[in-house]
Amino acid sequence: MSTEYLPLPSAIADDPPPVPPEPPLPSDCCESGCPICVHDLYAQELDAYRQALADWLRRHPGAS
Repeated sequence: MSTEYLPLPSAIADDPPPVPPEPPLPSDCCESGCPICVHDLYAQELDAYRQALADWLRRHPGAS
C-alpha cells in the first residue's frame, strides 16, 4: 500500500488550481514601444501563474 498523500476531491474543491492568464490578442498591442506593453504584463502574469501552480501542486501532490 502506497503512503503517498492523494488529495481528497473536496480538498481540491476547497483549493482549486490557479487559472492561467489569457494571452493578449494581436490587436491588444499597438506596436508603438510602450514602456509597459501588454506582452510584458502577460509575461508577468504567466510567471505568477507558474509560481501559483507550483505552490498548488505542492499542496496537492497527487493532482496532475
